[in-house]
Amino acid sequence: MTSEVMQEEGHTPVDLVLGLGEPQEVGRFRFFLDDERWEWSDVIARMHGYEPGSVEPTTQLLLKHKHPEDRERVAAVLEHLHKGEPFSSRHRIIDTAGRTRWVVVAGDRMVDDDGRIIGMSGFYVDVTDSLQSDITAVMSTAAASRARIEQAKGVLMAAYGISAERAFRILAWRSQEANVKLRDLASRFLDVVSDGRAPADTRSHVDHALLALE
Repeated sequence: MTSEVMQEEGHTPVDLVLGLGEPQEVGRFRFFLDDERWEWSDVIARMHGYEPGSVEPTTQLLLKHKHPEDRERVAAVLEHLHKGEPFSSRHRIIDTAGRTRWVVVAGDRMVDDDGRIIGMSGFYVDVTDSLQSDITAVMSTAAASRARIEQAKGVLMAAYGISAERAFRILAWRSQEANVKLRDLASRFLDVVSDGRAPADTRSHVDHALLALE
C-alpha cells in the first residue's frame, strides 16, 4: 500500500524514460493473482485522492474511480491483468475531489523462483499536466493560424472590395493551386504584401503577391 513495498524493485529502462523519481507524477503498483490483492505506492494513492495508507486498494475501488466513458477500455485491461498478460492503457480517473486525471498505466508479469506467474507489477503516470500543455499549445497554434488567415482575408477584402466569404474562397483556391496549406499560404501572402515595397497601385501589388505564390 505504501512506497516501502516497492523499494526492492530495480528501475527498468521504462522507469528512466518516464522520469521515475518525480513522485508527484509516477507511482508503482503490484497485483497478486492468488488473493487478488493490490499494493499501491503513496503516489498512486494520492492520484486517487487518498492519503497513503488510508485505504485498502481493491479492484472494485479502482473501477469506482475510472471515468464512465473509459470503463469498457479498463475492463479489457483488467482481463489482461487477470490472465497475467502484459498491458498498457491511457485512460481517465476521477479522484475523491471530483477532479479528472489522465493516467498511463502499464504492467508486466511477476514470477516466483520457479517461473510461475504470481501477479503483475507496473506503474501509473499522471500525464494530465503534459496533456493539457499539449492541448494548449495546439490551440495556441490554431489561434495563430486563424489570425493569419483572417488578416489575409482582410487584405483581399480591402483591395478588391469583396466579402469575407469571397476572400476566403480566393485563399482556398490559391492554397489548392500552389499545393500549400492554407495557413502557410496566408502567412506567405502577408509577408509579401507587407514587405515595404508596395507600389502606388496597391491592388496590383496584391494581385502579384497572391498569384506569384508557389
